[in-house]
Amino acid sequence: MFIEEVTEGYVQIWGRSKGKTVRKYRCTSGVRKGRIVAKPTTCSAPINTTSRRTLKLTKAKQGGKMKAKSRITKRTNPASRRLKRLNTGRRRTSKTSSSRRKKI
Repeated sequence: MFIEEVTEGYVQIWGRSKGKTVRKYRCTSGVRKGRIVAKPTTCSAPINTTSRRTLKLTKAKQGGKMKAKSRITKRTNPASRRLKRLNTGRRRTSKTSSSRRKKI
């Protein structure tokens, strides 16, 4: 029995890396569900508890500042604005009611 590479557990999206637009992956299952990672193998990789604890402490101390900075970046950085447009088409949209006849 041959085992092929498993392509489940992630969705391809666009992200930023050093100001440039690059391909990234959003994990769709497991402990990293919803996280954006550089390689799809990261979605199923074991957890590094030391780095997880460090990030948790950093967010507790600097969380407000981190949020404010990321908000400014997402609003003003041209690469971030481009990403918003690129990733919008990837989202699933439900059928709008405008295609159906409206009752008056």
